[in-house]
Amino acid sequence: MRKIFYDFEVFKHNWMVVLIDYDSKKGKVIVDNIDELKRFYKLFKDDIWIGYNSRMYDQYILKGILLGMNPHFISKRIIEDNVKGFNVVREGYKMPLNNFDITTGFHSLKQLEGFMGSRIKESSVPFDIDRPLNPEEIKVVIDYCIHDVKQTIEVFDNKQEEFESQLALIEAFNLNMSMFTKTKAQLSAFILGAEKHENRGDEFDLQFPKTLKVEKYKHIVEWYKDPENLDYSKKLKVDVAGVPHIFAWGGLHGAIPKYKDEGIILCCDVASLYPSIMIEYGYISRNVRDPLKYNEIRDTRLELKRKKDPKQAPYKIVLNSTYGAMKDQYNPLYDPLMANNVCLAGQLLLLDLIEKIEPYCKLIQSNTDGLFMKVEKEADIDIIKEVANEWENRTRLTLEWDVYEKIYQKDVNNYIIIDGNQNYKSKGAYVKKLNNLDYDLPIVNKAMIEYFTKNIPVEETINNCNQLREFQKIVKVSNKYKYAFHGEEKLPEKVLRVFASKNEDAEGVFKVKNEERIEKIANTPEKCFIDNDDVKIKEIPSYLDKEYYISVAKKRIDDFLKTPKKGKKKD
Repeated sequence: MRKIFYDFEVFKHNWMVVLIDYDSKKGKVIVDNIDELKRFYKLFKDDIWIGYNSRMYDQYILKGILLGMNPHFISKRIIEDNVKGFNVVREGYKMPLNNFDITTGFHSLKQLEGFMGSRIKESSVPFDIDRPLNPEEIKVVIDYCIHDVKQTIEVFDNKQEEFESQLALIEAFNLNMSMFTKTKAQLSAFILGAEKHENRGDEFDLQFPKTLKVEKYKHIVEWYKDPENLDYSKKLKVDVAGVPHIFAWGGLHGAIPKYKDEGIILCCDVASLYPSIMIEYGYISRNVRDPLKYNEIRDTRLELKRKKDPKQAPYKIVLNSTYGAMKDQYNPLYDPLMANNVCLAGQLLLLDLIEKIEPYCKLIQSNTDGLFMKVEKEADIDIIKEVANEWENRTRLTLEWDVYEKIYQKDVNNYIIIDGNQNYKSKGAYVKKLNNLDYDLPIVNKAMIEYFTKNIPVEETINNCNQLREFQKIVKVSNKYKYAFHGEEKLPEKVLRVFASKNEDAEGVFKVKNEERIEKIANTPEKCFIDNDDVKIKEIPSYLDKEYYISVAKKRIDDFLKTPKKGKKKD
Protein backbone atom coordinates (compact mmCIF):
# COMPACT_ATOMS: atom_id res chain seq x y z
CA MET A 1 0.00 0.00 0.00
CA ARG A 2 1.47 3.31 -1.11
CA LYS A 3 1.89 6.35 1.10
CA ILE A 4 1.00 9.49 -0.87
CA PHE A 5 2.01 12.80 0.71
CA TYR A 6 -0.04 15.77 -0.45
CA ASP A 7 -0.67 19.47 0.06
CA PHE A 8 -3.12 21.88 -1.57
CA GLU A 9 -2.67 25.62 -2.12
CA VAL A 10 -5.87 27.51 -2.88
CA PHE A 11 -6.36 31.00 -4.31
CA LYS A 12 -9.48 32.81 -5.50
CA HIS A 13 -8.92 31.89 -9.14
CA ASN A 14 -6.41 29.03 -8.93
CA TRP A 15 -5.64 25.86 -7.02
CA MET A 16 -2.80 23.38 -7.11
CA VAL A 17 -1.73 20.20 -5.37
CA VAL A 18 1.66 18.53 -4.98
CA LEU A 19 1.66 14.75 -4.48
CA ILE A 20 4.78 12.70 -3.65
CA ASP A 21 5.03 8.92 -3.32
CA TYR A 22 6.93 8.15 -0.09
CA ASP A 23 8.88 5.12 -1.33
CA SER A 24 9.74 6.10 -4.91
CA LYS A 25 9.93 9.85 -4.07
CA LYS A 26 8.31 10.48 -7.45
CA GLY A 27 6.07 13.52 -7.46
CA LYS A 28 3.23 15.05 -9.41
CA VAL A 29 1.96 18.62 -9.61
CA ILE A 30 -1.61 19.34 -10.71
CA VAL A 31 -2.71 22.92 -11.38
CA ASP A 32 -6.37 23.80 -12.04
CA ASN A 33 -6.97 20.46 -13.79
CA ILE A 34 -9.99 18.66 -12.36
CA ASP A 35 -9.83 15.77 -14.84
CA GLU A 36 -6.19 15.06 -14.03
CA LEU A 37 -6.97 15.13 -10.30
CA LYS A 38 -9.86 12.70 -10.85
CA ARG A 39 -7.56 10.30 -12.72
CA PHE A 40 -4.95 10.44 -9.97
CA TYR A 41 -7.58 9.89 -7.25
CA LYS A 42 -9.07 6.93 -9.13
CA LEU A 43 -5.63 5.30 -9.42
CA PHE A 44 -4.56 5.80 -5.81
CA LYS A 45 -7.73 6.18 -3.72
CA ASP A 46 -7.12 2.85 -1.96
CA ASP A 47 -3.67 3.95 -0.77
CA ILE A 48 -2.91 6.11 2.27
CA TRP A 49 -2.83 9.88 1.78
CA ILE A 50 -0.74 11.78 4.32
CA GLY A 51 -0.71 15.51 4.96
CA TYR A 52 -0.14 18.16 7.58
CA ASN A 53 -3.50 19.37 8.92
CA SER A 54 -5.09 17.30 6.14
CA ARG A 55 -7.81 15.96 8.45
CA MET A 56 -9.17 19.48 8.91
CA TYR A 57 -8.33 21.05 5.55
CA ASP A 58 -6.69 19.32 2.56
CA GLN A 59 -8.93 16.26 2.39
CA TYR A 60 -11.98 18.52 2.07
CA ILE A 61 -10.36 20.60 -0.68
CA LEU A 62 -9.66 17.34 -2.54
CA LYS A 63 -13.15 15.92 -2.03
CA GLY A 64 -14.80 19.24 -2.87
CA ILE A 65 -12.93 19.61 -6.17
CA LEU A 66 -13.81 16.02 -7.10
CA LEU A 67 -17.46 16.82 -6.36
CA GLY A 68 -17.38 19.94 -8.53
CA MET A 69 -17.30 22.50 -5.71
CA ASN A 70 -15.33 25.76 -5.72
CA PRO A 71 -12.12 25.13 -3.69
CA HIS A 72 -11.79 28.81 -2.75
CA PHE A 73 -15.28 28.76 -1.23
CA ILE A 74 -14.36 25.64 0.78
CA SER A 75 -11.04 27.15 1.91
CA LYS A 76 -12.65 30.42 2.96
CA ARG A 77 -15.38 28.67 4.95
CA ILE A 78 -12.86 26.47 6.79
CA ILE A 79 -10.17 29.09 7.47
CA GLU A 80 -12.01 32.41 7.79
CA ASP A 81 -15.45 31.26 8.96
CA ASN A 82 -14.09 28.43 11.14
CA VAL A 83 -16.63 25.92 9.79
CA LYS A 84 -15.76 22.22 10.05
CA GLY A 85 -14.84 20.70 6.68
CA PHE A 86 -17.52 18.03 6.84
CA ASN A 87 -20.14 20.77 7.21
CA VAL A 88 -18.82 22.51 4.10
CA VAL A 89 -18.33 19.46 1.88
CA ARG A 90 -21.44 17.63 3.03
CA GLU A 91 -21.19 14.90 0.40
CA GLY A 92 -17.52 14.23 1.09
CA TYR A 93 -18.40 10.68 2.18
CA LYS A 94 -18.98 9.89 -1.51
CA MET A 95 -15.23 10.31 -2.06
CA PRO A 96 -13.63 7.81 0.34
CA LEU A 97 -10.05 8.62 1.34
CA ASN A 98 -7.62 6.84 3.65
CA ASN A 99 -6.30 10.10 5.09
CA PHE A 100 -3.66 10.28 7.81
CA ASP A 101 -2.86 13.62 9.42
CA ILE A 102 0.71 13.91 10.72
CA THR A 103 0.08 17.24 12.49
CA THR A 104 1.41 17.47 16.04
CA GLY A 105 -1.55 19.52 17.22
CA PHE A 106 0.66 22.15 18.88
CA HIS A 107 2.84 23.63 16.16
CA SER A 108 2.46 24.83 12.59
CA LEU A 109 4.46 23.12 9.85
CA LYS A 110 6.63 26.26 9.62
CA GLN A 111 7.54 25.97 13.31
CA LEU A 112 8.52 22.33 12.79
CA GLU A 113 10.66 23.35 9.82
CA GLY A 114 12.39 25.70 12.21
CA PHE A 115 12.90 23.07 14.92
CA MET A 116 14.30 20.60 12.37
CA GLY A 117 16.87 23.15 11.22
CA SER A 118 15.34 23.34 7.73
CA ARG A 119 14.77 26.42 5.64
CA ILE A 120 11.62 28.17 6.85
CA LYS A 121 10.07 28.97 3.50
CA GLU A 122 7.11 31.33 3.09
CA SER A 123 5.32 32.04 -0.16
CA SER A 124 5.97 35.50 -1.61
CA VAL A 125 2.62 35.28 -3.42
CA PRO A 126 -0.21 36.57 -1.17
CA PHE A 127 -3.04 34.08 -0.69
CA ASP A 128 -5.68 36.83 -0.90
CA ILE A 129 -4.66 37.90 -4.42
CA ASP A 130 -7.81 38.95 -6.31
CA ARG A 131 -6.87 37.83 -9.85
CA PRO A 132 -5.58 34.72 -11.62
CA LEU A 133 -1.92 34.00 -10.89
CA ASN A 134 0.57 34.62 -13.70
CA PRO A 135 2.97 31.82 -14.79
CA GLU A 136 5.82 33.15 -12.63
CA GLU A 137 3.59 33.28 -9.54
CA ILE A 138 2.36 29.75 -10.18
CA LYS A 139 5.97 28.57 -10.36
CA VAL A 140 6.75 30.30 -7.04
CA VAL A 141 3.74 28.70 -5.33
CA ILE A 142 4.57 25.26 -6.74
CA ASP A 143 8.13 25.53 -5.35
CA TYR A 144 6.65 26.56 -1.99
CA CYS A 145 4.18 23.67 -2.04
CA ILE A 146 6.86 21.11 -2.99
CA HIS A 147 8.97 22.39 -0.11
CA ASP A 148 6.05 21.93 2.30
CA VAL A 149 5.36 18.37 1.15
CA LYS A 150 9.02 17.44 1.51
CA GLN A 151 9.02 18.94 4.99
CA THR A 152 5.86 16.98 5.84
CA ILE A 153 7.75 13.82 4.83
CA GLU A 154 10.58 14.83 7.16
CA VAL A 155 8.09 15.37 9.99
CA PHE A 156 6.65 11.93 9.22
CA ASP A 157 10.13 10.39 9.43
CA ASN A 158 10.55 11.94 12.88
CA LYS A 159 7.27 10.58 14.23
CA GLN A 160 6.70 7.49 12.14
CA GLU A 161 5.58 5.62 15.27
CA GLU A 162 2.32 7.62 15.12
CA PHE A 163 1.58 6.18 11.70
CA GLU A 164 2.72 2.68 12.63
CA SER A 165 0.55 2.65 15.76
CA GLN A 166 -2.49 3.76 13.74
CA LEU A 167 -1.87 0.97 11.24
CA ALA A 168 -1.35 -1.51 14.08
CA LEU A 169 -4.76 -0.54 15.54
CA ILE A 170 -6.42 -1.19 12.18
CA GLU A 171 -4.70 -4.57 11.82
CA ALA A 172 -5.02 -5.75 15.44
CA PHE A 173 -8.78 -5.21 15.52
CA ASN A 174 -9.38 -6.14 11.86
CA LEU A 175 -10.87 -2.74 10.99
CA ASN A 176 -11.69 -1.51 7.50
CA MET A 177 -9.08 0.83 6.03
CA SER A 178 -11.77 3.50 5.78
CA MET A 179 -11.27 3.86 9.57
CA PHE A 180 -7.68 5.02 9.02
CA THR A 181 -8.73 8.67 8.96
CA LYS A 182 -10.15 8.48 12.52
CA THR A 183 -8.31 9.68 15.62
CA LYS A 184 -7.11 7.09 18.12
CA ALA A 185 -9.87 8.14 20.52
CA GLN A 186 -12.48 7.65 17.78
CA LEU A 187 -11.03 4.25 16.93
CA SER A 188 -11.07 3.26 20.60
CA ALA A 189 -14.76 4.12 20.82
CA PHE A 190 -15.49 2.01 17.73
CA ILE A 191 -13.42 -0.94 18.98
CA LEU A 192 -15.23 -0.88 22.32
CA GLY A 193 -18.62 -0.71 20.59
CA ALA A 194 -19.57 2.60 22.24
CA GLU A 195 -22.87 4.17 21.28
CA LYS A 196 -23.45 7.90 21.81
CA HIS A 197 -25.93 8.61 24.59
CA GLU A 198 -27.87 11.76 25.38
CA ASN A 199 -26.69 13.74 28.39
CA ARG A 200 -27.77 11.87 31.51
CA GLY A 201 -27.40 14.96 33.69
CA ASP A 202 -25.64 13.04 36.47
CA GLU A 203 -21.96 13.97 36.07
CA PHE A 204 -21.60 14.84 39.79
CA ASP A 205 -23.46 11.82 41.23
CA LEU A 206 -20.03 10.67 42.40
CA GLN A 207 -19.21 7.14 43.53
CA PHE A 208 -16.45 6.87 46.12
CA PRO A 209 -14.31 3.70 46.04
CA LYS A 210 -15.46 1.25 48.73
CA THR A 211 -11.83 0.28 49.31
CA LEU A 212 -10.92 3.84 50.39
CA LYS A 213 -9.60 4.20 53.96
CA VAL A 214 -8.70 7.78 54.80
CA GLU A 215 -8.70 9.02 58.41
CA LYS A 216 -6.15 11.79 58.96
CA TYR A 217 -7.16 13.57 55.76
CA LYS A 218 -10.86 12.78 55.91
CA HIS A 219 -11.66 16.48 55.49
CA ILE A 220 -10.37 16.23 51.92
CA VAL A 221 -12.76 13.38 51.13
CA GLU A 222 -15.59 15.39 52.71
CA TRP A 223 -14.75 18.36 50.47
CA TYR A 224 -15.87 16.32 47.45
CA LYS A 225 -19.16 15.51 49.19
CA ASP A 226 -20.06 19.18 49.69
CA PRO A 227 -22.57 20.18 46.96
CA GLU A 228 -20.98 23.66 46.75
CA ASN A 229 -17.77 22.09 45.46
CA LEU A 230 -19.39 20.13 42.62
CA ASP A 231 -18.12 22.68 40.16
CA TYR A 232 -15.14 22.40 37.81
CA SER A 233 -13.95 25.87 38.81
CA LYS A 234 -13.58 24.85 42.48
CA LYS A 235 -10.33 23.57 43.98
CA LEU A 236 -9.03 22.76 47.44
CA LYS A 237 -5.57 24.00 48.46
CA VAL A 238 -4.35 22.03 51.46
CA ASP A 239 -1.14 20.69 53.03
CA VAL A 240 -0.70 16.92 52.96
CA ALA A 241 2.32 15.42 54.73
CA GLY A 242 3.72 18.94 54.98
CA VAL A 243 3.53 19.50 51.23
CA PRO A 244 1.15 22.02 49.56
CA HIS A 245 -1.41 20.16 47.42
CA ILE A 246 -4.26 21.02 45.10
CA PHE A 247 -7.32 18.77 44.88
CA ALA A 248 -9.80 19.52 42.13
CA TRP A 249 -11.19 17.78 39.06
CA GLY A 250 -7.93 16.76 37.39
CA GLY A 251 -5.01 14.68 38.61
CA LEU A 252 -3.45 15.04 42.05
CA HIS A 253 -0.80 17.80 42.31
CA GLY A 254 1.51 18.53 45.21
CA ALA A 255 5.21 19.35 45.53
CA ILE A 256 7.76 21.07 47.75
CA PRO A 257 8.70 24.15 45.66
CA LYS A 258 12.34 24.95 44.86
CA TYR A 259 13.55 21.69 46.36
CA LYS A 260 16.83 19.84 45.95
CA ASP A 261 18.14 16.84 47.84
CA GLU A 262 20.48 13.88 47.73
CA GLY A 263 20.27 10.45 49.31
CA ILE A 264 17.59 7.79 48.84
CA ILE A 265 14.86 9.23 46.62
CA LEU A 266 12.17 6.57 46.39
CA CYS A 267 9.58 6.82 43.62
CA CYS A 268 6.45 4.80 43.09
CA ASP A 269 3.96 4.85 40.22
CA VAL A 270 0.61 3.12 39.98
CA ALA A 271 0.75 0.83 36.95
CA SER A 272 -1.84 1.94 34.36
CA LEU A 273 -3.72 3.92 37.00
CA TYR A 274 -6.79 5.08 35.07
CA PRO A 275 -7.33 1.87 33.04
CA SER A 276 -6.92 -0.15 36.27
CA ILE A 277 -9.49 1.99 38.09
CA MET A 278 -11.93 1.66 35.19
CA ILE A 279 -11.62 -2.13 35.34
CA GLU A 280 -11.42 -2.73 39.08
CA TYR A 281 -14.16 -0.27 40.03
CA GLY A 282 -16.43 -0.53 36.99
CA TYR A 283 -15.90 3.08 35.95
CA ILE A 284 -15.85 2.37 32.21
CA SER A 285 -18.14 4.53 30.05
CA ARG A 286 -21.73 3.39 30.30
CA ASN A 287 -21.97 3.84 26.53
CA VAL A 288 -19.91 0.67 26.01
CA ARG A 289 -22.25 -2.21 25.18
CA ASP A 290 -20.03 -4.88 26.74
CA PRO A 291 -17.75 -3.51 29.49
CA LEU A 292 -15.88 -6.83 29.61
CA LYS A 293 -14.45 -5.98 26.19
CA TYR A 294 -12.18 -3.42 27.89
CA ASN A 295 -11.02 -6.10 30.37
CA GLU A 296 -10.28 -8.49 27.50
CA ILE A 297 -8.17 -5.85 25.75
CA ARG A 298 -6.22 -5.30 28.99
CA ASP A 299 -5.67 -9.06 29.47
CA THR A 300 -4.55 -9.53 25.85
CA ARG A 301 -2.13 -6.63 26.18
CA LEU A 302 -0.60 -8.01 29.40
CA GLU A 303 -0.15 -11.44 27.82
CA LEU A 304 1.58 -9.96 24.76
CA LYS A 305 3.68 -7.69 26.99
CA ARG A 306 4.76 -10.71 29.05
CA LYS A 307 5.97 -12.35 25.83
CA LYS A 308 7.70 -9.06 24.85
CA ASP A 309 5.56 -9.02 21.71
CA PRO A 310 5.42 -5.55 20.08
CA LYS A 311 1.85 -6.30 19.03
CA GLN A 312 0.84 -5.22 22.55
CA ALA A 313 1.15 -1.56 21.49
CA PRO A 314 -2.28 -1.08 19.84
CA TYR A 315 -4.02 -2.64 22.84
CA LYS A 316 -2.25 -0.14 25.10
CA ILE A 317 -3.48 2.71 22.87
CA VAL A 318 -7.12 1.68 23.36
CA LEU A 319 -6.65 1.34 27.12
CA ASN A 320 -5.02 4.75 27.48
CA SER A 321 -7.28 6.63 25.04
CA THR A 322 -10.53 5.68 26.73
CA TYR A 323 -10.35 7.98 29.77
CA GLY A 324 -9.74 11.11 27.69
CA ALA A 325 -12.53 10.09 25.29
CA MET A 326 -14.95 9.87 28.21
CA LYS A 327 -14.45 13.63 28.68
CA ASP A 328 -14.94 14.49 25.00
CA GLN A 329 -18.56 15.41 24.32
CA TYR A 330 -18.15 14.59 20.63
CA ASN A 331 -16.89 11.05 21.24
CA PRO A 332 -19.32 8.10 21.60
CA LEU A 333 -17.51 7.19 24.85
CA TYR A 334 -18.52 10.52 26.43
CA ASP A 335 -19.60 9.90 30.02
CA PRO A 336 -18.56 12.73 32.35
CA LEU A 337 -19.76 10.93 35.49
CA MET A 338 -17.49 7.96 34.88
CA ALA A 339 -14.61 10.28 33.94
CA ASN A 340 -15.11 12.14 37.24
CA ASN A 341 -15.30 8.85 39.16
CA VAL A 342 -11.98 7.74 37.67
CA CYS A 343 -10.29 11.06 38.46
CA LEU A 344 -11.73 11.21 41.98
CA ALA A 345 -10.72 7.63 42.76
CA GLY A 346 -7.19 8.26 41.49
CA GLN A 347 -6.70 11.29 43.72
CA LEU A 348 -8.25 9.85 46.87
CA LEU A 349 -6.61 6.44 46.62
CA LEU A 350 -3.21 8.13 46.28
CA LEU A 351 -4.11 10.29 49.28
CA ASP A 352 -4.91 7.02 51.09
CA LEU A 353 -1.41 5.73 50.19
CA ILE A 354 0.29 8.94 51.36
CA GLU A 355 -1.49 8.70 54.71
CA LYS A 356 -0.22 5.15 55.23
CA ILE A 357 3.44 5.72 54.28
CA GLU A 358 3.81 9.25 55.69
CA PRO A 359 5.33 8.10 59.05
CA TYR A 360 8.23 6.39 57.26
CA CYS A 361 9.42 9.01 54.74
CA LYS A 362 9.46 12.66 53.72
CA LEU A 363 7.02 13.32 50.89
CA ILE A 364 8.57 15.36 48.08
CA GLN A 365 5.92 15.24 45.37
CA SER A 366 2.50 13.79 44.50
CA ASN A 367 1.44 13.66 40.87
CA THR A 368 -1.42 12.10 38.93
CA ASP A 369 -0.24 8.52 39.27
CA GLY A 370 2.73 8.48 41.63
CA LEU A 371 4.79 9.79 44.54
CA PHE A 372 8.39 10.90 45.20
CA MET A 373 9.70 10.57 48.74
CA LYS A 374 12.97 10.92 50.67
CA VAL A 375 13.95 7.87 52.74
CA GLU A 376 16.58 8.04 55.48
CA LYS A 377 17.92 4.48 55.29
CA GLU A 378 17.69 1.39 53.08
CA ALA A 379 15.74 -0.56 55.69
CA ASP A 380 12.92 1.98 55.49
CA ILE A 381 12.32 1.02 51.86
CA ASP A 382 11.22 -2.45 52.90
CA ILE A 383 8.92 -1.01 55.58
CA ILE A 384 7.34 1.37 53.08
CA LYS A 385 6.85 -1.40 50.52
CA GLU A 386 5.29 -3.63 53.16
CA VAL A 387 2.83 -0.90 54.16
CA ALA A 388 2.16 -0.17 50.49
CA ASN A 389 1.53 -3.86 49.85
CA GLU A 390 -1.51 -3.74 52.14
CA TRP A 391 -2.75 -0.75 50.10
CA GLU A 392 -2.18 -2.67 46.86
CA ASN A 393 -4.10 -5.72 48.06
CA ARG A 394 -6.97 -3.60 49.35
CA THR A 395 -7.29 -1.25 46.35
CA ARG A 396 -6.42 -3.90 43.73
CA LEU A 397 -3.88 -1.53 42.20
CA THR A 398 -0.21 -2.27 41.53
CA LEU A 399 2.79 -0.09 42.37
CA GLU A 400 6.08 0.07 40.44
CA TRP A 401 9.20 1.29 42.30
CA ASP A 402 12.41 3.10 41.39
CA VAL A 403 15.25 4.53 43.45
CA TYR A 404 17.19 7.69 42.58
CA GLU A 405 20.00 9.58 44.29
CA LYS A 406 19.30 13.25 43.50
CA ILE A 407 16.34 15.47 42.84
CA TYR A 408 16.04 19.07 41.63
CA GLN A 409 12.45 20.24 41.70
CA LYS A 410 11.02 23.61 40.68
CA ASP A 411 7.42 22.46 41.14
CA VAL A 412 5.22 19.44 40.37
CA ASN A 413 5.55 20.01 36.61
CA ASN A 414 9.26 20.82 36.48
CA TYR A 415 11.84 18.46 37.96
CA ILE A 416 14.77 16.18 37.27
CA ILE A 417 15.63 13.05 39.26
CA ILE A 418 18.98 11.31 38.78
CA ASP A 419 20.15 7.78 39.60
CA GLY A 420 23.62 6.51 40.51
CA ASN A 421 24.59 6.01 36.85
CA GLN A 422 23.69 9.62 35.94
CA ASN A 423 20.58 8.39 34.13
CA TYR A 424 17.71 10.74 34.70
CA LYS A 425 13.98 11.22 34.43
CA SER A 426 12.68 14.73 33.86
CA LYS A 427 9.58 16.79 33.24
CA GLY A 428 9.07 20.40 32.18
CA ALA A 429 10.16 22.67 29.35
CA TYR A 430 13.53 23.52 30.93
CA VAL A 431 14.84 19.97 31.35
CA LYS A 432 12.79 17.75 29.06
CA LYS A 433 14.51 15.43 26.60
CA LEU A 434 14.45 17.22 23.26
CA ASN A 435 13.60 15.79 19.87
CA ASN A 436 13.81 17.06 16.30
CA LEU A 437 10.25 18.40 16.42
CA ASP A 438 10.71 20.40 19.61
CA TYR A 439 14.27 21.66 19.29
CA ASP A 440 14.04 25.07 20.92
CA LEU A 441 16.98 26.70 22.75
CA PRO A 442 18.58 23.25 22.91
CA ILE A 443 21.93 24.51 24.18
CA VAL A 444 20.28 25.93 27.30
CA ASN A 445 18.46 22.66 27.93
CA LYS A 446 21.66 20.66 27.48
CA ALA A 447 23.63 23.01 29.73
CA MET A 448 21.08 22.56 32.51
CA ILE A 449 21.04 18.77 32.16
CA GLU A 450 24.84 18.64 32.26
CA TYR A 451 24.85 20.90 35.32
CA PHE A 452 22.27 18.87 37.23
CA THR A 453 23.52 15.38 36.28
CA LYS A 454 27.31 15.91 36.13
CA ASN A 455 27.86 19.23 37.92
CA ILE A 456 29.40 20.69 34.75
CA PRO A 457 29.25 24.53 34.72
CA VAL A 458 26.87 25.90 32.10
CA GLU A 459 29.68 28.08 30.76
CA GLU A 460 31.65 24.97 29.81
CA THR A 461 28.79 23.31 27.92
CA ILE A 462 27.80 26.48 26.06
CA ASN A 463 31.29 27.73 25.24
CA ASN A 464 32.31 24.30 23.88
CA CYS A 465 29.45 24.22 21.38
CA ASN A 466 29.86 25.70 17.90
CA GLN A 467 26.83 24.28 16.04
CA LEU A 468 24.44 27.12 15.16
CA ARG A 469 21.25 25.05 15.41
CA GLU A 470 21.94 24.40 19.10
CA PHE A 471 21.39 28.10 19.83
CA GLN A 472 18.14 28.58 17.88
CA LYS A 473 14.99 30.09 19.32
CA ILE A 474 11.92 29.50 17.14
CA VAL A 475 9.15 32.09 17.49
CA LYS A 476 5.82 32.46 15.74
CA VAL A 477 3.82 35.64 15.24
CA SER A 478 0.17 34.65 15.60
CA ASN A 479 -2.59 35.70 13.21
CA LYS A 480 -3.66 38.31 15.76
CA TYR A 481 -0.69 40.37 14.53
CA LYS A 482 -0.15 41.83 11.08
CA TYR A 483 3.57 41.19 10.73
CA ALA A 484 6.96 41.11 12.46
CA PHE A 485 9.89 43.43 12.00
CA HIS A 486 13.58 43.32 12.89
CA GLY A 487 15.00 46.73 13.56
CA GLU A 488 13.50 48.80 10.73
CA GLU A 489 12.92 45.83 8.40
CA LYS A 490 9.40 44.48 7.89
CA LEU A 491 9.62 40.68 7.66
CA PRO A 492 7.65 38.55 5.18
CA GLU A 493 7.81 35.53 7.51
CA LYS A 494 5.74 34.94 10.61
CA VAL A 495 7.94 32.11 11.92
CA LEU A 496 11.48 33.18 12.77
CA ARG A 497 14.69 31.47 13.85
CA VAL A 498 16.29 33.96 16.23
CA PHE A 499 19.80 34.07 17.71
CA ALA A 500 21.44 36.41 20.22
CA SER A 501 23.92 38.84 18.72
CA LYS A 502 26.79 40.77 20.31
CA ASN A 503 26.98 43.27 17.45
CA GLU A 504 26.48 46.76 18.83
CA ASP A 505 24.12 47.75 16.01
CA ALA A 506 21.98 44.60 16.26
CA GLU A 507 18.33 45.15 17.14
CA GLY A 508 15.41 43.15 18.52
CA VAL A 509 12.36 41.52 16.90
CA PHE A 510 8.88 42.99 17.31
CA LYS A 511 5.32 42.23 16.22
CA VAL A 512 2.71 44.71 15.05
CA LYS A 513 -0.96 44.45 15.95
CA ASN A 514 -1.81 47.97 14.79
CA GLU A 515 -0.03 51.29 14.48
CA GLU A 516 -0.54 52.00 18.19
CA ARG A 517 0.40 48.54 19.43
CA ILE A 518 3.90 47.23 18.77
CA GLU A 519 5.29 44.55 21.08
CA LYS A 520 8.65 42.87 21.54
CA ILE A 521 8.38 39.17 20.71
CA ALA A 522 8.56 37.32 24.02
CA ASN A 523 11.64 35.32 25.07
CA THR A 524 13.90 36.81 22.43
CA PRO A 525 17.21 38.68 22.97
CA GLU A 526 17.35 42.48 22.99
CA LYS A 527 19.94 42.24 20.22
CA CYS A 528 19.55 39.45 17.72
CA PHE A 529 19.99 38.16 14.18
CA ILE A 530 17.67 35.95 12.15
CA ASP A 531 18.61 32.98 9.98
CA ASN A 532 15.64 31.25 8.32
CA ASP A 533 17.81 29.23 5.94
CA ASP A 534 18.88 25.64 6.52
CA VAL A 535 21.15 25.59 9.60
CA LYS A 536 21.61 21.84 10.08
CA ILE A 537 25.34 21.90 9.47
CA LYS A 538 26.12 25.59 9.98
CA GLU A 539 28.64 26.70 12.56
CA ILE A 540 28.16 29.77 14.72
CA PRO A 541 29.29 33.18 13.43
CA SER A 542 31.76 35.21 15.46
CA TYR A 543 29.01 37.62 16.53
CA LEU A 544 26.79 35.02 18.24
CA ASP A 545 26.42 36.15 21.87
CA LYS A 546 27.09 33.07 24.01
CA GLU A 547 26.87 35.16 27.18
CA TYR A 548 23.15 35.58 26.52
CA TYR A 549 22.62 31.79 26.60
CA ILE A 550 24.78 31.41 29.71
CA SER A 551 22.64 34.04 31.42
CA VAL A 552 19.39 32.27 30.39
CA ALA A 553 20.68 28.91 31.67
CA LYS A 554 21.71 30.40 35.03
CA LYS A 555 18.38 32.17 35.38
CA ARG A 556 16.53 28.90 34.78
CA ILE A 557 18.70 27.05 37.28
CA ASP A 558 17.86 29.77 39.81
CA ASP A 559 14.16 29.19 39.00
CA PHE A 560 14.69 25.64 40.23
CA LEU A 561 16.77 26.31 43.28
CA LYS A 562 16.37 29.82 44.68
CA THR A 563 13.41 30.82 46.78
CA PRO A 564 12.26 34.33 45.77
CA LYS A 565 12.86 36.98 48.42
CA LYS A 566 9.70 38.19 50.11
CA GLY A 567 8.38 41.38 48.66
CA LYS A 568 10.50 41.06 45.54
CA LYS A 569 8.46 41.31 42.40
CA LYS A 570 8.85 38.34 40.04
CA ASP A 571 10.01 38.91 36.48
